[in-house]
Amino acid sequence: MRKTLIILILTLVTASVHAQRIHGFISSGFTLSQIEGDELKGFSKWGYVGGVGAIAAFDRHQTWNLSLEALFAQRGAYNGTGDPYSLSLRLDYVDIPLLLHYRDPWGGLLIGLGLSYSRLVQQPSGKMLYNPTYFFPDTNDMKFLNNDLQLVADIRFPVWKGLWFNIRWQYSIVAVKKDWKFTEFRGTTPLLDDNGNPVLNPDGSIATVPRRITWHNDCDNNTLVFRLIWQF
Repeated sequence: MRKTLIILILTLVTASVHAQRIHGFISSGFTLSQIEGDELKGFSKWGYVGGVGAIAAFDRHQTWNLSLEALFAQRGAYNGTGDPYSLSLRLDYVDIPLLLHYRDPWGGLLIGLGLSYSRLVQQPSGKMLYNPTYFFPDTNDMKFLNNDLQLVADIRFPVWKGLWFNIRWQYSIVAVKKDWKFTEFRGTTPLLDDNGNPVLNPDGSIATVPRRITWHNDCDNNTLVFRLIWQF
């Protein structure tokens, strides 16, 4: 993987120097992400994103463009409230996005749509706190799948000369973790004997046991990206 990335970076830089309508660029910024399916809400996990790329125009007016990038990106999930449980999870990826861009002839905006292949280079790191008497996820297997294919929507605002401000949204097309098990205790239910009759306590009241509900979720990465891009 490392050799592949080095070759890709050298190819992009060389192409940007020798091709008239191909420009290279470098970028750096941050991500706000969540994991759909973890039973938590909100883009609360901060991470870093940065790398290199190249963009090529199809016509002399540069109305339609194609870009290819090699990025290091951090994603994950965070919830510190404890409701329904606390989680701090970070995943490190290498992203290879391929996008088709349309240049707005009036404001100069670049509007892009495409796909990104992501390779997980580090399994989740972080911590998880939960109350086993109320709500808890299964922590026996916290491995995520190594590959992530994402839909990408992108908009770039010209700032000054070769400097652009970029906002990007990425969402997994296929699950990055399958069948994550969650269990929640919701009240109580009568305790029954083998014949289906309620069991009584010594004081004559009906004995109860916690009512447990279990389900499984497939998980997807959902990410917002904010970057500065320097195009040369």
